[in-house]
Amino acid sequence: MRLLLHNIQYGTGRLKRFSWLTTLHHTTNHMHKIMRLVKAVNPDIVALIEVDSGSYRSRKENQAEYLAKKLNYNLAHRVKYSKTSVGRKIPVLNKQSNAVLAKQEICKQRFYDFTSGFKSLVIEVELPELTIFVVHLSLGMQSRHRQLEELHRLFETCKKPKILAGDFNTLSGEWEIGTFLKAAGLQSCNQQHIATFPAWAPQRELDFICYDERIIPKRFRIPKISISDHLPLIFDFEIKPQ
Repeated sequence: MRLLLHNIQYGTGRLKRFSWLTTLHHTTNHMHKIMRLVKAVNPDIVALIEVDSGSYRSRKENQAEYLAKKLNYNLAHRVKYSKTSVGRKIPVLNKQSNAVLAKQEICKQRFYDFTSGFKSLVIEVELPELTIFVVHLSLGMQSRHRQLEELHRLFETCKKPKILAGDFNTLSGEWEIGTFLKAAGLQSCNQQHIATFPAWAPQRELDFICYDERIIPKRFRIPKISISDHLPLIFDFEIKPQ
């Protein structure tokens, strides 16, 4: 199986260090590049961070639904702020989502909210042989650590082999998640700690794909493709026979 993880920056094509205002631009000129990447990689599972689900940027079109329909994937997605968050009340922010696309049937999909941090969403998607969790962790270190503690407790109910993927915002370094990975029985695919952000001159390892002992890693790569401010991650794996 193959998993593609990518923080797509809402499809706005932010490619320059000092051009954060481009995150407010329309996405018309960039979504075709993201679709071309997905088609070229041909993943079984796609984990997308920072998806526009229908603001003016995407001309009211849900980017995840657009990709799923065009490429024939099943879909699970939600706005990444809790129902009580101010993020649900502010235009544009209330359309900022994360998503999971899968070729296989989605047996169950669940959405949880961390009790700490502005970005609160956890997506849990159960496939026939696998469960994948997708997160976009807080920018604040203390909130990130509390979110990881909650995530560890959430794993206790997961019976199938699991993969955790997302933008962890480990701004202080990958050491931040070492204790969590050990406690959760997970390993990072990126054993060489290759930086994933910013795409134009990678300096920080912010994006992670982690797997448990029931997953057999086959290949991991980070293509040098600048269609967002994050580089994409590709993980090929097999599931151990039960």
